[in-house]
Amino acid sequence: MLLKLGSEGEDVRKLQVKLGVDPIGKFGPKTEAAVKAWQSSNGLTADGIVGDGTWGKLFSEGVVSSPTIITEPAPVASVGGLKLEKLKGHIPDAVIRQIPDTAAKFQINTPLRLAHFLAQCGHESGGFRATKENLNYSAKGLVGTFKKYFPTEAAAKPYERQPVKIANKVYGNRMGNGPESSGEGSKFCGRGYIQLTGKENYTAFGKSINEDILSNPDKVASDYALLSAAWFFNKNGLHKMADEGSSDTVVTKITKRVNGGTIGLADRIKHFKEYYSLLS
Repeated sequence: MLLKLGSEGEDVRKLQVKLGVDPIGKFGPKTEAAVKAWQSSNGLTADGIVGDGTWGKLFSEGVVSSPTIITEPAPVASVGGLKLEKLKGHIPDAVIRQIPDTAAKFQINTPLRLAHFLAQCGHESGGFRATKENLNYSAKGLVGTFKKYFPTEAAAKPYERQPVKIANKVYGNRMGNGPESSGEGSKFCGRGYIQLTGKENYTAFGKSINEDILSNPDKVASDYALLSAAWFFNKNGLHKMADEGSSDTVVTKITKRVNGGTIGLADRIKHFKEYYSLLS
């Protein structure tokens, strides 16, 4: 991993989203300045270059731990004839081990459904690494991403680089959350591989697995990252939408339901094709 002035691509866009810079996918002076500022405030050498150390620390919140290395590969359970062993090396083993139970519980049980599901999870979580939403936005980033709540940079400035305050603002008074002052926007911010968000969703997901998630919402990130994503996929009928086929049009439709737009569409399409070719 090495991103610096002049770099381009999906990783640059992911970096910009994390830093609250306009996600244009090109590493320019503004991105370099944001990287230096973040490095400086996090005890790293402020050189404006994103290597493995900076990337790892930047995406460390809610990261899934690497699985223990074993000398002989553990057998991969299957469900519905899915060739899960072919996913090894493409998806973390810790995630693959969760697929059989998850797929069976939420009907993500065909190559087409699973490929669509994993493509969305993989993109939303930065490669199955981040399991909690990062809202560390600059004022400009807030205007670009949440213009409804921050119509101007002046309005956004008091919230700049304050993730808890930002979450309470943008998620307050909706999705079952109380007003901004209740703190529920932050408490029930995005977690899991498809970022389960809002008290209503946390409540419903908890009921589906017979567990009190409201009292410990961090379990969605630590224990149920894949399961919560599968619940969301099933609840919104995306598993059935996936049955429409393997075209870019179908990936686009599913992306709009997951993301609310088409951010990162090219990356989602790329991963879908990768996983579908392995599973089919």
